[in-house]
Amino acid sequence: MSLRQLLAGLAGRLQDPQRVAGFQRLCGVEALPGRLAAAAAPGEDEREADAPLTGERRRRGRRPGPPGDPQPPGGGGGQRLAKPGGGSPNGVPNGLAAEPGPAPRRGAAALRRNSLTGEEGELAGVSNWPLYYLFCFGTELGNELFYITFFPFWVWNLDPLVGRRLVVIWVLVMYLGQCTKDVIRWPRPASPPVVKLEVFYNSEYSMPSTHAMSGTAIPISMVLLTYGRWQYPLTYGLILIACWCSLVCLSRIYMGMHSILDIIAGVLYAILILAVFYPFVDLIDTFNQTYRYAPFIIIGLHLALGIFSFTLDTWSTSRGDTAEILGSGAGIAYGSHVTYNLGLISDPSLDMLPLARPPLTVTLFGKAVLRLFLGMVIVLIVRDIMKKITIPLACKIFNIPCDDVRKARQHMEVELPYRYITYGMVGFSITFLVPQIFYFIGLF
Repeated sequence: MSLRQLLAGLAGRLQDPQRVAGFQRLCGVEALPGRLAAAAAPGEDEREADAPLTGERRRRGRRPGPPGDPQPPGGGGGQRLAKPGGGSPNGVPNGLAAEPGPAPRRGAAALRRNSLTGEEGELAGVSNWPLYYLFCFGTELGNELFYITFFPFWVWNLDPLVGRRLVVIWVLVMYLGQCTKDVIRWPRPASPPVVKLEVFYNSEYSMPSTHAMSGTAIPISMVLLTYGRWQYPLTYGLILIACWCSLVCLSRIYMGMHSILDIIAGVLYAILILAVFYPFVDLIDTFNQTYRYAPFIIIGLHLALGIFSFTLDTWSTSRGDTAEILGSGAGIAYGSHVTYNLGLISDPSLDMLPLARPPLTVTLFGKAVLRLFLGMVIVLIVRDIMKKITIPLACKIFNIPCDDVRKARQHMEVELPYRYITYGMVGFSITFLVPQIFYFIGLF
C-alpha cells in the first residue's frame, strides 16, 4: 500500500462522523429516541436540502454528486464530503437532523438558536453535566462574546501593545480560515449519528475548524508576545497553551460541529500561519501606528478582503463573521494610529522591559473591573447605534426591502457595510474613544 493510500485511509477514519458520535457518547451525550426514529424516514428532508434559504427551520440532507464522482476521504461513515462546486450550498444547515423526541430522565440540553437562519439546536440526553458546561465554556472561547471582552481587556487593563498585536494575528488567522472553508466546502459531520448541540455555525462549512485555529493561535501568540516582555515562568505559558487549545478543540467535537480531521487541520493551519506571519507582526503594528497614509491602506485593504470573501460562495453566517472580523481589525488599527499620532498613549520603552506584575490590590482590581464594565457599556451602545443606522441606510441605498431584517442581511450589499462599519466603529472605540473617556474621568 502506497503512502498516498495510507494517508487517504487515515483521513477517512479521522473524518468519520461515527468517531464524533462515539466521543459524544463517551462524554455522556446521546440522541433522544424520537430523533433516531424520525431519521429512519429521510425522504422529505432530502427534498428540502436544495430549497432556498428561509427563516424557518430547515434540514440538510446528503446531496448526490454526478455519476462517477470520486468520494473524498471520510465518505464511508454515512457522510459524503463535498468537493468544490459540488457541496451543499453555504447558508444551508449542515447534517441531517430530525425532530426531537421526549426528554429522557437524565435531562436534556440544547444550545442557542441561530437568529439568522432560524435553526434550533437538537435536544439531547446529557448524563455528565460538568463536562457539558466545561465544553460550553470551551466553545465560547471562539465566539463573539469572548472576543468583544478579551481584546478590550488587554487594551484597557493589561498591555495595549500586546492587545493590538493579538488582534492582528486573530484577523489573519480567522480570515484565512474562513476563506479556506469556502474553497474546500466540506460539510459538517452528518447528523445522525452526530448530535448537533450547537447550530449557530451549522450553516457554515467545516474544514478547517476556525475555533481550533483561534484556540491555537491566541494562546501561542499570547506567550510569544508576553514572554520576555513580562516576568513569569515559561512553564505557566506552556500550560496555558495546552489547556486552552485542548479545551477549545475537544469542545467542537463534543458539540458535534467538527470531525477529528477538521480539528487537526485547524491546529496545524494556525501553526503554519503563525510561522509565516508572526515575524511581521511587529512591522505591521508599527506601520499601523506611524505611517502617514496607514488609515487609507488599513480601511481599503480590509474592505477589499471583505468584498473578496463575499464572492467565494453563497450567503452564510461566515460572510458576516468575516466582515465583522475585518471591520474590527481595521477599527482597532485606525484607532491606534490616531491615538499614537495625537500623543495620547505611548508604549513602555525597551529599557523598562521586562515589566513586573504590579501587586494585586483592591484598588487595582476595582479599577480594572470598572474600566471593563464601563468600557463594554460604551462599546455596546456604539454597536447598537451603528446597527440601527447602517442596516436601514444600506437597504435604502441598494433598494432592498427592510421589513424583514434577517432576509435583508442575506444580501451582500447590506451585510458587508453593516458588519464592516459597525464593528469598525467598535474597534475604533476600543483603542481610541474608550481610553480617552477613561483619561477624562481619571480612570487610567
